[in-house]
Amino acid sequence: MAIVENTARKLVFQSGSTTLSLDKDANKIGLQRKILFWKAAPSEAPLNEVTDIGLDVGVDRASGIELCNTMVVFGSGKAWALPAENKKEAQANADAMRKFLGLKAD
Repeated sequence: MAIVENTARKLVFQSGSTTLSLDKDANKIGLQRKILFWKAAPSEAPLNEVTDIGLDVGVDRASGIELCNTMVVFGSGKAWALPAENKKEAQANADAMRKFLGLKAD
C-alpha cells in the first residue's frame, strides 16, 4: 500500500481499490474496499482501540511465493490484514503507522 496522504493529523494508504485512513481529528481508523464494481461496507474503529501493528509473513505452498501483510491488531482481538507487494513494503507501512499512532516497534 502506498502512502497517499501523510500529515500530523491524518495518514492515508491506498492500494488498488483498498483505502486505509487513520484520522486523529475524527479519532478513527477506517478501511474501505471495493470488490469489482461494488463498494464493500466500510470498517471503522476508534484509533485508541489499535493495540499493535505487526507483520504477517507466509509462503504460498503451491508457488513458493512469500506473502506479506501489514497487520492492524485491535484490543478486541480482531485484526485487519493489509496486503503488501513484499516484506520491505509491509515493514515500511507498519513503521509509518506505528510512528503516526505513537506505538513502539516489537
